[in-house]
Parts: sequence; C-alpha cells; structure tokens
Amino acid sequence: MSDVNGPTGQTPASNGPEDAAVGTAGAGAGAGAEAATGSAAGSAAESVAGVGAPTGATAVGPHTTAAEGGRRVRVVLVDDHRMFRTGVQAEIGETERTGVEVVGEAADVDQAVTVITATRPEVVLLDVHLPGGGGVEVLRRCAPLMADARQPVRFLALSVSDAAEDVIGVIRGGARGYVTKTITGTDLVDSIFRVQDGDAVFSPRLAGFVLDAFASTDAPPVDEDLDRLTQREREVLRLIARGYAYKEIAKQLFISVKTVESHVSAVLRKLQLSNRHELTRWATARRLV
Repeated sequence: MSDVNGPTGQTPASNGPEDAAVGTAGAGAGAGAEAATGSAAGSAAESVAGVGAPTGATAVGPHTTAAEGGRRVRVVLVDDHRMFRTGVQAEIGETERTGVEVVGEAADVDQAVTVITATRPEVVLLDVHLPGGGGVEVLRRCAPLMADARQPVRFLALSVSDAAEDVIGVIRGGARGYVTKTITGTDLVDSIFRVQDGDAVFSPRLAGFVLDAFASTDAPPVDEDLDRLTQREREVLRLIARGYAYKEIAKQLFISVKTVESHVSAVLRKLQLSNRHELTRWATARRLV
C-alpha cells in the first residue's frame, strides 16, 4: 500500500514495514524519539469512527468533560499501517477536545519497544499483528514497564481481528483490554481513559472469549493446519469465509486487492483447498467465522 505523505519534516523509515513513526515524549518523558504524527486521512479516520451505532467497549460518558477539566492521558499508537495511525491521530488526537495526547507512534515490535520506553505513556494502543513478533512480543518486552508501581504503562489492544486466540493471547500477555477497529472515536477515547484508571475494557462480544478462556483450565487444542498460516493469512481467511469481497477485505485491512489475492492463493495452497467455497466450509467447521 502506498503511504500518504505526512506533514512537512516527517522522514519515513527506510526498509521498514510501511513506515515507523517514533513520537517525541511529553513533559517528563525520555528524550531521543523523533516526532511524526501524520495529517488526517479521511478513509482511515472513518474506519476508526465506524458507521452507525457504537460497537466498541461500553462507554462511560464523553471525555470532553474530562478534557475541559484538565484531565490528560498520554498515548502511543502501535500499528503497522500508517494510514490507520493517521486516522486514529486525526480522530482522537485533538488534546484540548479529547484530553488525549499522542506522544509517539511505531510500526513494528522493535520500534514499539523503543518509543514506549522513551516516552513512558499511560496507555498504548496496540495492534495484535505486527512485524517482529506481534503484539504479544511487545507486551513481553514491556513487562517491566507494566509492572512499575509508580508509573505503569497500560496496554489496550486495538485490532481488526476479533479471533478468540488473538484476544486471549494479548490478555494473557498483560493487556488491560481489547477493542476492534470498528469502535467509534468517542468510545475509543472513553476506553483509553478507563484503561488509564486500571479498568478492563472489551468490545462486548470479545469479553465472552476471555471469560470462557479463564473459566477453563484446559489448554486450547493445537490445529496444525491453522498453524501453517500467518496471522495476516488468518485474517484474510476469516473475512473470505464471512463472505467479504476482495475489495472489501483490502479496505478493511488497509492492503491492496492484489495483496488480498496473494494471501488467498497462499491459504488455498497451504490448506490444499480448491476455491473459496471449500475455504468457507473449512473455516466454518473450525468455528473461525
């Protein structure tokens, strides 16, 4: 996917997965991270804002009031899609209105650990699927920051995936909540403040995954066929099985239609299936839809 030009002075990282943006720390934060917060991208902002009724975590009331009262929360955005980071920044980053100050961005695991360590935000919005090991690896490497009693860094997963294994994986890794990218901007701000307060926040359907997982002492069975697929291939598989067209998947995942076609071909080859109808039956039988 071609990147949208950022603000003047922004230098895209070379040879990176799209590009990384490591933001400057706020007051009292460590130095050494360079500012990079993109201008608004309409389509990405719409994906954050969502359409129609909110589908995100239960709101606790608009935080415009909190912002007017002087309440602030420092946030780092971690997502490997620059357009999505730009959209989130445009939707929630007006600090005087929302109380949210975006102090840094990152596009992969190494960059995420670097900027989080440098800026020490209150909350990190963390994508589950990242180059370098995924969101779980970021959580593992940031465990000491989460355990800091004086200034804990808390994580809120923000992902296109609503798969049970993704939700359970990051919660076991230490995240305080998990919301999908269909969440509205207002609900996302509310969720950030709730996580800052130490609450657990989930999109309604995802909370059931966590309750089921921790109510059971049995480890989930290993699916060798599913393990052959990359995280991105699993995302495409689920969307195909739900009846999405290639163009819709491309828009949902911020990738090109050609990339979607390549992922579908790889999935069919690895699973030894012939077409999307067989793929849908395969996914349905495993309750992946």
